[in-house]
Amino acid sequence: MGLLVSIDNGGTLTDVCATDGVSTIHAKTITTPHDLTECFVKCLEALSEKINGEVDLPKLVGAIDYIRYSTTQGTNAIVQRKGPRVGLLTDDDALLSGAMNAAPALFEAFVGDRVRVVSPAAASSATSELVMAVSKLVSSGASRIVVAFAGAEAATREKAAKRALYRAFPRHLLGAVPLLFSTELTRIGTVEQRVWTSVVNAFLHPAMETFLYNAENKLREHRARKPLLIFRNDGNSTRVAKTVAIKTYSSGPQGGVVGGAVLLKHYGVPAAVSIDIGGTTTDIAVFDNATVAVADAGHIEGAPVSIPLSAVESIGAGGGSIIRAEGGEILVGPESVGSAPGPACFARGGTSATMTDAFLALGILDPHSYFGGRMVLDRERAARAIMTHVGDPLGLPLAEAAEAMAAAYHGKIAATLKSWAGENPGATLLAFGGAGPMSACGVAEMAGLKTVLIPKFAAVFSAYGIAFSDIEHSYMAELARDSDGALARAKADLAEQARRGMLAEGFDLAECRLDYAVLTKNGSGYTRAKLNGQLDRANIETWLELRVTKPIDKIALGGTGSGETRKATPSGIRKGTSDLPLFRLEELSPGDWHDGPCLVEEAFFTTHVRQGWRFVVSGNGDLFLKR
Repeated sequence: MGLLVSIDNGGTLTDVCATDGVSTIHAKTITTPHDLTECFVKCLEALSEKINGEVDLPKLVGAIDYIRYSTTQGTNAIVQRKGPRVGLLTDDDALLSGAMNAAPALFEAFVGDRVRVVSPAAASSATSELVMAVSKLVSSGASRIVVAFAGAEAATREKAAKRALYRAFPRHLLGAVPLLFSTELTRIGTVEQRVWTSVVNAFLHPAMETFLYNAENKLREHRARKPLLIFRNDGNSTRVAKTVAIKTYSSGPQGGVVGGAVLLKHYGVPAAVSIDIGGTTTDIAVFDNATVAVADAGHIEGAPVSIPLSAVESIGAGGGSIIRAEGGEILVGPESVGSAPGPACFARGGTSATMTDAFLALGILDPHSYFGGRMVLDRERAARAIMTHVGDPLGLPLAEAAEAMAAAYHGKIAATLKSWAGENPGATLLAFGGAGPMSACGVAEMAGLKTVLIPKFAAVFSAYGIAFSDIEHSYMAELARDSDGALARAKADLAEQARRGMLAEGFDLAECRLDYAVLTKNGSGYTRAKLNGQLDRANIETWLELRVTKPIDKIALGGTGSGETRKATPSGIRKGTSDLPLFRLEELSPGDWHDGPCLVEEAFFTTHVRQGWRFVVSGNGDLFLKR
């Protein structure tokens, strides 16, 4: 077994996790938003230094079996509205109104007035109306044009329009302004879902394509043996050329969902809620028997799309969220200082107060051990920001201001959990992300939970979760209602497509798992069910889906025990508003325990075990905290 590498590119930090089947190592680097390829390479360099004692990318890349990668590029592009000007060509006013009304703010940002409606007759022929509509969209500034027609014959008429437009326009125009046909991307779900899936994909595609191919080219320069794999929002991976841009949306949080499911199943935890706290947001997911609910047809900022999305809720509260006092109250986020300039304590020009500054002022963070000792924090700048934006306006000294910031911050996160936690008081809070372990006890107390699980790889947990993904392709075929042999023919056709697709990945179909599902249209989109016997021929629109999966090696897990065998001895004392015993996670063994208040620290995260809590190290090296 060669090296398995997974990378999660976040808005503030980029994480990497790697295993050789025996040991697992991890590292972090600061995200470089101006050029994501730079932090991608820096992650590999940090990994190379840890493994080989020096930066030797050719040696590292040559030892890698697979690199699986997720990026926030797509999510951030949508949040920041940074992308191409999309034009929309349709033949139905009702279709246009439905798409606009579903998510008006997003439609205005992505499409705006770059819309043309042609008559149904013009939609399928090279009429001057059709040609003029495309010309006007180009003149209005559209750099990508989505063609989305309505009705049962939409696919047929879009094909006809494609032929007509390719005859009418020279290749140099189509090369500069691509025409994208909605039914070629998806034909399931409602027409609004089809339109929005196409528009979002068109918006994301250029930046994703450029960046991901650049990253893959960097690997090729160092003689990578296999192509870069992109982790998708459905929990599996495919190479760049087979990845649809919209499938990268929210793929980072999905890594945490996959890792959470693996860990909770490992320990047999029946009910849990996870908080993934990064620099800008807290992503929250509810697990029932180690499974997070998935919507067959999800939403992206209110826009309905025809792709499955896990039920992950994001709130604007993270380690870099701006905290200030207004009208006698402390407000948290949703604005964030990001990685540039960062919190005031980063000493990079930031002057806003953040939770990172507060934790530094309270002595929970050590200015010299932060980020593995590679970034020295400035306590004076942190104190100045806290007093300017919170302490002085509220008339509080530094320590009380920092504590008040923590209470407001934890309260905002806990408010999202409280209702569910009240119905599941015995549930476990799974806390990860670079800032999750610091806040786990505080959030749990406010939400009414008494058990917390901190993974030993909490700081890189999304990258850790990506390492449990497999290579997967999916194929679909519409089933004819008037033919008894339709199912058999569709299965044979899909299996042949799967065989060719996996052959291109370097695998025989016999090495793969095949799962068939039936997708049936309904009023709100479609439903998915496993193929089981014969189909109900009364269904109006039915599709057969084949998912073909090639399992690849995973990170090995340790024991599940969490019994207490030895009271741990602190490795030091951290001075702050109160002196806290300090434990190094790598120096602890399974069964070690201690009562709070204390700190358990790893290179990239700090767990604050509050008064009334006790930690114990599990057989897998994770931390269980109970009160």
